Amino acid sequence: MNQIKQLADLRSLTRKDLEAWLASLGLPAYRGRQLFRWLWRPGIDSFGQMTEFSKEARCLLEKHGVINTLKIVRRLVSEDGTKKLVFELDDKHYIESVIIPEKKHVTLCLSSQVGCAMGCAFCRTALMGFVRQLSPSEIVLQALHCIEEAGLDTNVRNIVFMGMGEPLANYDNFIKALRILMDNLGLDFSSRRVTVSTCGIIPQMLKLGEEIDVSLAISLHAPDDETRGKLMPINKKYPVDDLLAACRQYRLAPRRRITFEYILIKGVNDSLSQAKELVRKLHGIKAKVNLIPFNEGPELEFRCPDWQHILLFQKVLLDAGYTTIIRKSKGRDILAACGQLAGKIKGHF
Repeated sequence: MNQIKQLADLRSLTRKDLEAWLASLGLPAYRGRQLFRWLWRPGIDSFGQMTEFSKEARCLLEKHGVINTLKIVRRLVSEDGTKKLVFELDDKHYIESVIIPEKKHVTLCLSSQVGCAMGCAFCRTALMGFVRQLSPSEIVLQALHCIEEAGLDTNVRNIVFMGMGEPLANYDNFIKALRILMDNLGLDFSSRRVTVSTCGIIPQMLKLGEEIDVSLAISLHAPDDETRGKLMPINKKYPVDDLLAACRQYRLAPRRRITFEYILIKGVNDSLSQAKELVRKLHGIKAKVNLIPFNEGPELEFRCPDWQHILLFQKVLLDAGYTTIIRKSKGRDILAACGQLAGKIKGHF
């Protein structure tokens, strides 16, 4: 019985991969660079648009490769201007990305998996469980479609991987996606403008620091194992002290700091004694802290502390010399804020 030949997902290939792939088809390496540029131009979805290639070359590409795209099935716009895009994948699963307007630029919040296996108690994505990994093309295409959606004249400057999934649990695909995103012939995002948020999978985290230069954000959310273990099951495998020891080993570029994300949950992790313990635990780490007031939403029982209490928690960190920002969560009304993304689940859309 004849086997159906698998077409290459060209948007999952780095520039170097494309050069090797085209060489296997008998085309010169420079064609790989040309093809890479075409694949990451907004509005390109067919080989027929690639006018630098002859008709024969375009037919060859179409015979062996495919240009993957994502389908936008819903757009939700917040009262603060934040826009959430719901994408349908080829296998009818759904992922979400967020376009976040700032004063002079736009930040994109992207997903790395369908669902998530980490089981964090404060996160709606955890309710989906883990469905599957995203391919490199599915990761990077979120950025391309968001750029198109925001408008080509918009200053889309930052990317944060704080959407659905744990990026380092999809390590190989994710690294390849980062290389595509940051290639100067592709979407050309600066390494200083790409932030990878992780719950703290230590081996992959240290490997990330050795392989590629990006900004690192650690989802910490508690300074002690008892509290963090209740919020984040990953803490049983990688306890707080082990994680922070790895942060001290992490290969940081000059003048970089690790960002520690701390979701403040009323009566759980928001006491002033916990703030003081956080200061003690962060000693010796080049760190800054993002405090995130808990974003309440369906299916989650936690509540947000009052504003005055949040300010007191921040003061403990500021007095200890840590840059500490209270992050204003945008898009709460469309379930687009931190911890609120959840693909397609009952009652979502």
